[in-house]
Amino acid sequence: MKHEQKLSENMQEKEIHSEKAKFKTLLIEDVKYKTLFNKKFENRKVWKAADPNKVRSFIPGSIVKVFVKPGQKVKKGTDLLLMDAMKMSNFFRASSDCTVKNVFVKPGDKIPKGFVMVEMS
Repeated sequence: MKHEQKLSENMQEKEIHSEKAKFKTLLIEDVKYKTLFNKKFENRKVWKAADPNKVRSFIPGSIVKVFVKPGQKVKKGTDLLLMDAMKMSNFFRASSDCTVKNVFVKPGDKIPKGFVMVEMS
């Protein structure tokens, strides 16, 4: 019995030491935090900034109308397309003065979240 208890204590110590080896330091606004990361966090998709030249859907939906064509020059605030999602109409507008490079959707298309609908240049 004592042998089993000692073995169990040794296993617990090994677990503690292996956990200590996984401590990471985060730097947030010049403050250091020491923490453990779980596997889900370590295997997460790395964040990267969105490409401002690509208009992506933020929710799944259906394209109702496309207002632009490839090669067309648009001003900031110009309507690019209309999408219905969750019983709401969503207008997508140009965020700057630019030229439409490609349009990847047409009326009636059902698109998933994150789909590139229009590419600008």
